[in-house]
Amino acid sequence: MSGSGAGDSNAGKRPNGQLSSWFVRSGWSKGELARQVNRRARQMGAHHISTDTSRVRRWLDGEQPREPIPRILSELFSERFGAVVAIEDLGLRAAHQSPSVAGVDLPWAGPQTVALLSEFSRSDLMLARRGFLGSSLALAAGPALIEPMQRWLVPVAAAGSVGPAEPAAASHRPSRLSGPELDLLESTTAMFRQWDAQCGGGLRRKAVVGQLHEVTDLLQEPQPEATAKRLFRCAAELAELAGWMSYDVGLQPTAQKYFVLALHAAKEAGDKPLGSYVLSSMSRQMIHLGRPDDALELIHLAQYGSRDCATPRTQAMLYAMEARAYANMGQPSKCKRAVRMAEDTFLDVGIDGEPEPDWIRFFTEAELNGENSHSYRDLAYVAGRSPTYASLAEPLMEKAVQLFGEDDEHQRSYALNLIGLATVHLLKREPEESTVLAGQALRVAKKIRSERVNTRLRKTVDTAARDFGDIPEVARLTDLLTEQLPETAEAV
Repeated sequence: MSGSGAGDSNAGKRPNGQLSSWFVRSGWSKGELARQVNRRARQMGAHHISTDTSRVRRWLDGEQPREPIPRILSELFSERFGAVVAIEDLGLRAAHQSPSVAGVDLPWAGPQTVALLSEFSRSDLMLARRGFLGSSLALAAGPALIEPMQRWLVPVAAAGSVGPAEPAAASHRPSRLSGPELDLLESTTAMFRQWDAQCGGGLRRKAVVGQLHEVTDLLQEPQPEATAKRLFRCAAELAELAGWMSYDVGLQPTAQKYFVLALHAAKEAGDKPLGSYVLSSMSRQMIHLGRPDDALELIHLAQYGSRDCATPRTQAMLYAMEARAYANMGQPSKCKRAVRMAEDTFLDVGIDGEPEPDWIRFFTEAELNGENSHSYRDLAYVAGRSPTYASLAEPLMEKAVQLFGEDDEHQRSYALNLIGLATVHLLKREPEESTVLAGQALRVAKKIRSERVNTRLRKTVDTAARDFGDIPEVARLTDLLTEQLPETAEAV
């Protein structure tokens, strides 16, 4: 049998009305959907998948494809419509998932957290190249996501977990890990974070996952409580970064799983600000997936949980993400208030002179301007392409582009803000200016490995071509994008 889905269930099949409905609304042809399935399969490493138009027709006629096809279709339609489209919504059957891999409602206890981190990182390293890990995951949203995350606020001893409340490997014996070795682990995590900002998530993701697996091995050995807490903090940072890199290259279910595990590890480390940062990453992903209500719940949870211990920089970042959620919900007054709170709080950064953790140092003046400008840009789209909100976004986005352009360490953010400013000019019906900025973003995109950047750039150029296709600059940019940034599989 070929790897195109042969062996699918055909007995007693009826036309799949649910899948057909989503397919018609997508505007794709059968050939386009087949090509996207094949491309996503290659990205996952599932090279045995080879779908064609006749196979898509059989799915629409009621044939049930085998994994990883249902997961791929769920991801593709979710991205197309900007909302979670579950496998069941497509009239397809999900594969059985083991508790250790599926879902986000996990035990809030040290031993279980270590075991799940170890198993998931090992599976990612061993199986991702064959396409089985990402295909066994489902995105959680709504109450299924928010309610388990609310337990982050519950004291460990009262969380209803199975097993001891203290860290899994707590011991009164001296640690075999020296202070310098722990320092090296932490500095390596900071180095990975810097590489991600410079090069995108597609270049070093597997190295981060490998480092995470090594740290979980150390957590399974007896450690003094202080050492265990530092290791849990390191595991939380690495898991968050693995999730962020997975998100950046388009592996959304994998990203969410790492974020959830990172939050559990942060809780074991007793690090509430780090936990709030993890929740902000989850919130950003929910905005990307068209779930701003969920994003707002996660941000409010982060703010409440770290209200008495987060630095002004962290608080400003959370306010900026709150503004993004309100913008995508179409609530301009609340969005503007959150933008002002982010700006006002950021004025207090560095006043007390206290050192800040490496994970929040990314939130600079450039990032603040970028986030707030994207909030106004998002408001413009929600309000029917409003030029008023686009005008509010423009000066902030220009400032962000200027600052990021002077910073070689955050090239992905530079590209994303160039694209953002290009979209602002499209909203203002200024296509020539937009193509200049998109052309600059293309030059940066070619140097980094970020499917997020590539996707946003393609969408922006597609919008320009649809609305202003008769303008020579737009036509030239469209040809240049096709030539210089072809749609190829990302290394993950």
